[in-house]
Amino acid sequence: MRIGIFLLAAQFPGQEPGRILADAVELVVAAERAGFDDAWIAEHHFMSYGVCPSPTTLAAVAIGRTTRIGLGTAVSVLSTQHPVALAEQAAMLHHLSGGRFTLGVGRGGPWQDLEVFGTGLPRYERGFAESLDLLIAALSGGPVSAGGEFFGFRETTVVPGARMRPVVACTSEATTELAAERGLPMLLGMHIGDQDKAAMVRSHGGSPRDHVAAALAHVADTTPQAVRELKQAMPAWLEPGLAGYVPVDGRPRPARDVPAYVDFLTRVHPVGSPEHCARTLVRTSRTTGIEHFILMVEGTGDHRRTLENIRRLGAEVLPALR
Repeated sequence: MRIGIFLLAAQFPGQEPGRILADAVELVVAAERAGFDDAWIAEHHFMSYGVCPSPTTLAAVAIGRTTRIGLGTAVSVLSTQHPVALAEQAAMLHHLSGGRFTLGVGRGGPWQDLEVFGTGLPRYERGFAESLDLLIAALSGGPVSAGGEFFGFRETTVVPGARMRPVVACTSEATTELAAERGLPMLLGMHIGDQDKAAMVRSHGGSPRDHVAAALAHVADTTPQAVRELKQAMPAWLEPGLAGYVPVDGRPRPARDVPAYVDFLTRVHPVGSPEHCARTLVRTSRTTGIEHFILMVEGTGDHRRTLENIRRLGAEVLPALR
């Protein structure tokens, strides 16, 4: 298996955003030392759920602090930026890292970012396929041009050029179909269980080994202890964090039962003793065929505890998976 970490740069109560971002870089360094294969960074705007608005920027800092570990975005939101500009950033990181960078992209959501950045609902609802195709073309290493509904320009050359294949975050049938049609691997989220992931893999039709799955991971001496620690800590982050998802068009957004969601996460994902964590990842891999997992390790909101979590996962869980 290939095992990485997944960083949301989550803001728990009382924490300063600048400190969270600095700590996130330290977590990447710690993950490299612990033997993880890669570190993936999320993008969020205007909310405490995650305080990193530019995962490519954070990845660039982390690339300069590391020598081996892969870096990725999980994900860069394609609905709020120009695909060619994102391709330029990805190409720079590809070259500066010696090929260690992977670009993950997603549709995003109907939140206030679409209003603030001026792309609006049409780019989200109708424009994702056009944006994705333009991104693929810009990462092909050759000239690129556009003549669609949302983008139009004469043929030009992306400099620096790079041949890269993005990964696509898939949470719907429509996005899964887009990824499959273009032969792109999927990134599957923490919010669904093994059977739903397996169904999406079957629907995609490609090799399960190409896909990436995110999972919550927290290790302790016993499984009850690990579950207890997350159930005590995570609601304080999730309650205000999820409330920050503001629809751009005023549509009502159903409230999530946060304690029930945390209970689901701790039951489905590798949360427990080292043995339990390893068994859970093996079970998910056997059920879905996926062999690349990125582990969200920040569940307690305590930086020192997160560093310990990374160390123990690396020393006590990873060896059982390889």
